[in-house]
Amino acid sequence: MRTGRRAAAVVCGAVALAVPLVVGGGAAARAAGSCNVTTGPYQRQVEQFLGRPADGVQSAADCQAIQAFQARHGITPTAGYAGSLTWQTMSTMLAQRAAGTNPNKDGKCPVDLGRIACVDLTRQLSWVQDGATLKYGPVPVRTGKDGTETRTGLKRIYYRSVDHWSTIYDVSMPYAQFFDGGIAFHSVEKSMWNPPGSGGCVNMRPADAKAYWNLLAKGDDVYVYGRKPGT
Repeated sequence: MRTGRRAAAVVCGAVALAVPLVVGGGAAARAAGSCNVTTGPYQRQVEQFLGRPADGVQSAADCQAIQAFQARHGITPTAGYAGSLTWQTMSTMLAQRAAGTNPNKDGKCPVDLGRIACVDLTRQLSWVQDGATLKYGPVPVRTGKDGTETRTGLKRIYYRSVDHWSTIYDVSMPYAQFFDGGIAFHSVEKSMWNPPGSGGCVNMRPADAKAYWNLLAKGDDVYVYGRKPGT
């Protein structure tokens, strides 16, 4: 056990945290030698997303732009190919943007329970509502990968640990708020679009995890619904 930290056995977040975040242009530059010049099955869609000329044909400039996107979000192989995983990631981003400031437009997250944290696995989005009032978000999240999916249903925050440490995986889980066994909201230092996903936890950017910590309390409801793409 580590001094100054409340250690607890948890079952999420470990595999995801074991993979380092690849950021910046350096990674794309290093991968440039292995650029895939083949036109991918989602070439035109990927070009449109990246603001490239959407001719549906791979070019050296297309490849470099795709590589940079892949490197930024830890998508491997980082070869600049417009494949299914790259387009799936972009599609999720587009769905998140479309949510705008009314993420619960479809009414799938119950708003008659008081303060509640909603988690939409399909769009990889979360937000906090108090009745019909949106209190925070929506923000992108990173949920459980195939085989360790974040479980759906109505949950409740039962334990909070601001400086949490997982003794199982020996990783930090700042601003951890547990709501379903070992599944918690917590901060990670990586892209929210880094595949394949977490070990079950709802990963958040540091600022968002801190905001959730300040907004939520033990006993508050959490509602998880939908299905993460690729699971």
